[in-house]
Amino acid sequence: MKQAYNPKNRDLLININGELFHRDVAGISPFDSAVQGGDAVWEGLRLYQGRIFKLIPHLDRLRDSARSMAFAEIPSHEAIIAEIRKTLAANAMTDGVHIRLTLSRGVKYTSGMDTRLNTKGPTLIVLAEHKSPVYDKSGVRLITAGIRRIPPDCVDQNIHSCNLINSILAKIEANAAGMDDALMLDYHGYVAETNATHIFVVRDDIVQTPDTGSCPEGITRSAVLEICAAADIACQVKNLSLSEVYRADEMFCTGTMGELAPVVELDGRPIGCGAAGPMTRRLSQLFRKRTQTEGFPVVDMAAAN
Repeated sequence: MKQAYNPKNRDLLININGELFHRDVAGISPFDSAVQGGDAVWEGLRLYQGRIFKLIPHLDRLRDSARSMAFAEIPSHEAIIAEIRKTLAANAMTDGVHIRLTLSRGVKYTSGMDTRLNTKGPTLIVLAEHKSPVYDKSGVRLITAGIRRIPPDCVDQNIHSCNLINSILAKIEANAAGMDDALMLDYHGYVAETNATHIFVVRDDIVQTPDTGSCPEGITRSAVLEICAAADIACQVKNLSLSEVYRADEMFCTGTMGELAPVVELDGRPIGCGAAGPMTRRLSQLFRKRTQTEGFPVVDMAAAN
């Protein structure tokens, strides 16, 4: 799976610290912490008909990650929302948009990893693109990565940082194998997540997902758990072994970039019937209903139309 270039994004305006730049000239300082050491946090948001689904939980996670990394300054939710609105208005965007927020510690006066070198910051980037959900809803194929998810006593994956080398290396394995993504295990051998999404399996009509010991707390993952509770669908958060996943009746992955997508193959083995199962389809419909009716308004749709 490789994302295709969308010509609608040819003349995007990127928001960097409140200023708008054409995508061809947008950039940050080589002394910025994001460049120096991946010292930044990020969030992915999705815009549905002028509303961002789960915006406040996303901004809460951004703030929590920045606090965990001891950022000296963190913009308020109101300030970030204002810049999101400015960016969407400048690009005349109302729907079918993915927004990448990046917040770095800021600019250093000389290169180095010491955070005391940061005297200007933070840096806030709002990148909004016309982008539909990226996963093929007919099914995703996975391979189990050889590289393990980093344990929390090394780098807590609930810090949603821009240092994504662990995931990128797993994605390289998937690409080399001709698969869409890679399933990653934790250091105890239990399933964590894929290189880019959380995973769920269904066994005997019970929806199961790993805990977040070695993967970020997912906003879409949480939404699925909420949907299960509201619809009286049996759901468990538990350690999952690879063999449990192999024999699952269904499997699907979740994330803001791709919403819900069925997983139909893992390590050359078909999952269930090798197609989206009834529980995956039901949860996808319930999730779609939520995104059509819920969300934080950031676009004046009456004015836009």
